[in-house]
Amino acid sequence: MNVEEYHLSGKDILEKDFKTSMRGYNQEEVDEYLDLIIQDYDRFQQEIERLQQENDRLKKMSSRETSQRQRQPSTNNHQVNYDILKRVSNLEKAVFGNKYAD
Repeated sequence: MNVEEYHLSGKDILEKDFKTSMRGYNQEEVDEYLDLIIQDYDRFQQEIERLQQENDRLKKMSSRETSQRQRQPSTNNHQVNYDILKRVSNLEKAVFGNKYAD
């Protein structure tokens, strides 16, 4: 059995039967199976750690993007307000002439 391709499930562990020898279970067979379990759980633990790191990285990235978006509207609003005031001023000049420009 190739260790790299073998992924244990709870059912596999539950249904595993060990052959008995004169003194009980074949200790070598039990040890080999437990080695597989340990390797499988190590792989799962590494994957959990990798996913936790990825999750933390994505949370930080999302947090930065959110804070940037919160800052941008105020800057953009100032520019929009200035543009609107400039247009109103130009309309007043066009409608009422230069007497409002002073």
